[in-house]
Amino acid sequence: MTTEITGIHATPGYAGFFFDDQRAIKRGAQQDGFTYDGEPITDGFDEIRQAGETLIVEVELGDGTVARGDCAAVQYSGAGGRDPLFRAEEYAPVIEGPVADELVGRDATDLLDNAETLEELRVDDDRLHTAIRYGVSQALLSAAAEAATTTRTDVLADALGTDPATEPVPVFGQSGDDRYINTEKMFVKGVPVLPHALINSVEKIGADGKTLLEYVEWLVERSRVLGPDGYEPRFHIDVYGMIGETFGAPYDRDEVVDYFAALEDAADPFPIQIEGPMDAGGRAEQIEAMVELREGLADAGVGVDIVADEWCNTFADVQAFVDAEAADLVQVKTPDLGGIHRSGQAVRYCEGTETRAYLGGTCNETATSARACAHVALATDAAQMLAKPGMGFDEGYMIVENEMRRTIARREREQLPATSDEVTADD
Repeated sequence: MTTEITGIHATPGYAGFFFDDQRAIKRGAQQDGFTYDGEPITDGFDEIRQAGETLIVEVELGDGTVARGDCAAVQYSGAGGRDPLFRAEEYAPVIEGPVADELVGRDATDLLDNAETLEELRVDDDRLHTAIRYGVSQALLSAAAEAATTTRTDVLADALGTDPATEPVPVFGQSGDDRYINTEKMFVKGVPVLPHALINSVEKIGADGKTLLEYVEWLVERSRVLGPDGYEPRFHIDVYGMIGETFGAPYDRDEVVDYFAALEDAADPFPIQIEGPMDAGGRAEQIEAMVELREGLADAGVGVDIVADEWCNTFADVQAFVDAEAADLVQVKTPDLGGIHRSGQAVRYCEGTETRAYLGGTCNETATSARACAHVALATDAAQMLAKPGMGFDEGYMIVENEMRRTIARREREQLPATSDEVTADD
């Protein structure tokens, strides 16, 4: 059978960025050039910043087709309830052993069945690392599309019961620490959502949050100078819990709400959303804190949207945040959900609620995993999608934007009706 899975292989490689020990950084580790001084805190880390790793997965089919996916884990692995640091050499035998044993011989067109098998598989009573489920499921998706001679978007749409987007999903650019030059690049290209900004230390947010306020004012000013005609960006700032570190609980009190009102004023006339305003130390505590903040903002008429990130990792986590109305957006952090179909299911869970789905991920992915996620974004028509991998912006933006555009163009070509000449010939 030409669509039968006949082999699975795993090759260690590099991801698009680095693994960082978030706990050490939050506790004040100082940068030394590109790296950090000090000792790591999180289990598995040898250094506070170390090279990102991937496993390059290849799924072979009976007709000789090879489909690819890349295992990836987030930059801040081991933090916020996530799986531990991903070591490629350690996990390669798992893919070529138990995973291959389970999948070889199956029909590649049975995407959901194959991907769910990964979710249920246990090795020594342990569930597979999220990165393994993520990368192998990408290859399974690609194999299903190759076997059916269609797009990955269509395979996912069929599996999830959706109508794919007909325009590219708005892309969210991330600047990394180069939050001025990279953001100016985004303005020139008219990126719809930006700049992430990586506000992950007391120094970057500033005393009483003043440095961040000044940065938001700069965003407005430079967007008007550099953006294309009619440009109306949405500002999205990830503060990695630093507003909570700066102000503390309770989050519905005047001091906190007034700060968010100041952020809204600084961003005027553009909308602004703040990701990870605090890190409360656990899922239940995080939901409670974010609900408290949202209620305080609503009572004061402050229109800043709140984005869930910390402690919102698995599909069950997404459900919990959405059910509690704890966020205006939830980040569907693709490597943390495991199988790529789970990311699509998480986006779908937001349908009909007050919560929008942001298909995110990490700078520490690869071009292969980013392209796979572009198909999830199209299949589910997510509210926005992260430009990835890397922190240089341009490359990640090109990868996901172009993947969506070429897919839309292909789908339009394949859906064109037959010409009158072709109809006559068939008659």
